[in-house]
Amino acid sequence: MARKRPKGLLAVGWACLESAALGRREHFPTSESYPDSVVKRDSFLDGGGHGWRISCLTTPRDRPAAWKIVVITGAPSWSEYWAPVLAGLPQDREMVVVDRPGFANSEPFDHVPDIRVQAEALAPLLAAAPRQKILLVGQSYGAAIAVMMAAARPKTVASLVLLSGFFGEPGPTARWLLDVGARALKVIPRDLRNAVLEARNQAPQLAAVRLALGRLKIPVHVVHGDKDDFAPIEIAERLVAETRGKLPVRVERVAGGDHFINDGPVEAVLATLEACVPAAAKPWFQWPKPPLLQWPKPRPPQGVAPA
Repeated sequence: MARKRPKGLLAVGWACLESAALGRREHFPTSESYPDSVVKRDSFLDGGGHGWRISCLTTPRDRPAAWKIVVITGAPSWSEYWAPVLAGLPQDREMVVVDRPGFANSEPFDHVPDIRVQAEALAPLLAAAPRQKILLVGQSYGAAIAVMMAAARPKTVASLVLLSGFFGEPGPTARWLLDVGARALKVIPRDLRNAVLEARNQAPQLAAVRLALGRLKIPVHVVHGDKDDFAPIEIAERLVAETRGKLPVRVERVAGGDHFINDGPVEAVLATLEACVPAAAKPWFQWPKPPLLQWPKPRPPQGVAPA
């Protein structure tokens, strides 16, 4: 029987330590609980020409679905935590969840500090079948990277979700963990070390994220737990409000939600994502409908009664 995957910051840290001690690169691989026809481990070559092999989880489909959901995970970047959501996805949707460069089974071994380089490396995820649309989800640290990806492919991404977005200002729990991690960089496992280095050096790069977010003409959805003590919701809301102006933004505050919204009930997570799929847009121009013509009924001659 598959082991229950850990939840919460301390549990995630313990999972990382245990995995390193056992020589594993994955953290309770819950995708193994499902057949390859439901959730499948895959990989691709990065889009920046670095020669990195990037690992991901996918939902195989016999034919391309109308919508492809691409998830850019946070830090540490572990796609395994999305396995139950992938398994519960309906057949008219498909999903790919990535282990970002520097995490899990993805190369390189060291962290990649520049979010623009990461966005370029993950660009192959945005490949779509004809008439297929993409819902791009940036989770936690991955939110800023997703913004850069969407700005680089403005005609490819139809909708952007900033899920528990982390934008340079950690909450109290994350601040404590980052401080402790920074003092123990030489002894903590690779994935935790890379996560600490990423989070502590993100803030100077946010100017480029603001510019990219302001250029986007697609709907942006801010989905954030109101009890998130890792990435406070106020920071994400302020960033979007300052950069989007009159462009479309939808904010969903998840009552009682913490930083790990994707670890909630699968049905609730799927409903949250589905709410971010735009309704079918009307064509920008339609020919006017011709007036309905009615032929006059013939009248009988005067003085002659109708049959």
